[in-house]
Amino acid sequence: MSKKSVWVSLAMGLALGFVGGCTSGAEESATDTPQAANVAAKAAPTGARPRPPISPTVYKVPVQGSPVAGPEDALVTLVEFSDYECPFCARGHNTVKQLQQRYGNRLRVVMKHHPLAMHPRARPAALAAMAAGAQGKFWEMHDVLFANAKALGEEDLERHAQSVGLDMVRWNSDRNDPRLAEQIRQDEALAMKLGATGTPAFFVNGRFISGAQPLEVFTGVVDEELAKAEALLKTGVQPSEVYARIIEGGREEGASAKAQQRELPTQKVEVGNAPSRGAADAPVTVVAFSDFECPFCARAVPTLKALEEEYAGKLRVAFKHQPLAQHPNAQTAAAASMAAHEQGKFWEFHDVLFANQRKLDRASLEDYAEQVGLDVAKFKAALDSHKHDAHVAADAAEATRVGATGTPTFFINGRPVVGARPIDHFRRIIDEELKKAGR
Repeated sequence: MSKKSVWVSLAMGLALGFVGGCTSGAEESATDTPQAANVAAKAAPTGARPRPPISPTVYKVPVQGSPVAGPEDALVTLVEFSDYECPFCARGHNTVKQLQQRYGNRLRVVMKHHPLAMHPRARPAALAAMAAGAQGKFWEMHDVLFANAKALGEEDLERHAQSVGLDMVRWNSDRNDPRLAEQIRQDEALAMKLGATGTPAFFVNGRFISGAQPLEVFTGVVDEELAKAEALLKTGVQPSEVYARIIEGGREEGASAKAQQRELPTQKVEVGNAPSRGAADAPVTVVAFSDFECPFCARAVPTLKALEEEYAGKLRVAFKHQPLAQHPNAQTAAAASMAAHEQGKFWEFHDVLFANQRKLDRASLEDYAEQVGLDVAKFKAALDSHKHDAHVAADAAEATRVGATGTPTFFINGRPVVGARPIDHFRRIIDEELKKAGR
């Protein structure tokens, strides 16, 4: 299979997941989510599965205390939870700008901050924007930050602040104001409460849109909400009261990770030709769908090792690949691990990759190959030929089929565990399965 064909297959598989975004490392779920449907839309052939409609469910999303662009009496309010270091948020920002141009005073945009743990400069950038807001220049700074998402170092932030004409002494002082930090924490807590664990997340008159969806997805929802708002006006509701009236009966909480996990059914997940450790006839098998660049996957590694020691002879662990679109080196790292597997060194290479997640470029992978004692020339040839890409793509497609839309996701004798859960959570399920097996 050619490299192009492999990526088309992978994109089509991931298209069944969520769309363009980064995912929070909240302790409750501790997962990353694949966000590649916007890529897949370009790669998938005509006749691919259409995008599902946006749910009509309305959430109660307060706007008080947040930066607002647009009039209070706008008929549609779009609340955005975003992260200045998230590339999908920058894409979503461009869509919001198009919506503002298209709908004018009929649209109000509210910005709330959700800086993710995987983005070390997202929180300082959020504080920089809020401090600019103290001088009436939040939106100017907001636009500059998204236009320079890869330049958010301290010197960069100061340069951006100067470019929008801020009083630098006041700006530097305001960045340390604990009230701004508290506002960001409140935004984060609200995002998690609403189930918006990834960025960007949008609520259009309370209706949830996850990720950097195409413009037409947003316009479809905005147009629907405009029609509803105009119907309310005919009943005597004032324009400034429309948003409050629409969300007053809305849900205050989104589905928790536990609830989402309950919705994921037991699946038949075969080990197949996946790298595995433990006896093939072990009464309990754990199949992990994972991504070498996902920080939550790395967090789960010591948990699995501890379980293997604790349940020696009773537990088999298999590894399957789900490289997420937001992780630029994950696909190559996955293929590299299979090149190591070809030489009988998968698990040694696996451990080195997870210990060096921030250095997964091609040169580093070759260094790791030498470090674990591989035939480096053979390893390089395997990567150059893309011979393992089909295996990785097949794993990712299987992940989609069984509902493993985030990493890490584990199946313990087919029973799902979503995220880097505490070890006792795994023990409970393993013990139940051993009891079933009479062990």
